[in-house]
Amino acid sequence: MTEFLVSGNTLPEAYHFALQALHENSEITPCPDYNTTQKECSMTMCVQSPMAEPMISRLFIGGPRELEQYRREMLDGILDFEIEKGNWEYTYHSRMEKQLPFILRELRRNPYSRRAVIDIRDIEHDTMEGNENPACLQHIQYFIRDDKLHCKVLFRSNDACKATYMNAFALIMLQKRIADELGVELGTYTHRANSFHCYERDFSMLEGYVKRISESESIDDITYDYEDVWKPMMDGYGPEIDAMVEELKNRR
Repeated sequence: MTEFLVSGNTLPEAYHFALQALHENSEITPCPDYNTTQKECSMTMCVQSPMAEPMISRLFIGGPRELEQYRREMLDGILDFEIEKGNWEYTYHSRMEKQLPFILRELRRNPYSRRAVIDIRDIEHDTMEGNENPACLQHIQYFIRDDKLHCKVLFRSNDACKATYMNAFALIMLQKRIADELGVELGTYTHRANSFHCYERDFSMLEGYVKRISESESIDDITYDYEDVWKPMMDGYGPEIDAMVEELKNRR
């Protein structure tokens, strides 16, 4: 498989480099589980300043409401109750939450530890015959170096057009929360996808994204600021998301 390493100062910069590399240089491979083909490569995407502006890419599926809901799902587990209701088999939050206290204890015990790892993959559950939705995110590791919290994540599989940006945004927000609790600055965010892919049905979407990147005259054409522009909008959707959660909880 083709290997790529891209780096950018901001999340959109690194993400856009990754999209371009996938579109221009990847291999087309079969994907028999879904009866299709895919553009695929292995991608490591490093973000040097994860909270630097502009932080929001315009090139992902969704808007401020969808991004805020996903952030809350990942960090706060707002839809974890769907597991108990039997609608979902797991959430990323449900697999992370019991491990987070260890991360804080371990990095307080030894800031130079190499043991601050969260395992998302559940060997028994994710390797069961017939399980159609094994976790894509496999593990997260945190390092403190130079008084900064660095985060490195591994995905076994990552949909470049429909998942990668939202995954990375939420995981950076989790990194920021942990850094704040530890009283350290935010370091780099590194996002590794062993299969960084785009399904055939989305080839035109990927091509459109890359065209917008190449034709943009300014970074403002393909990004938004988070703190001053999108965060207020995301916060504004809070009551609507809360109402949706309550409705789902009460639904039989």
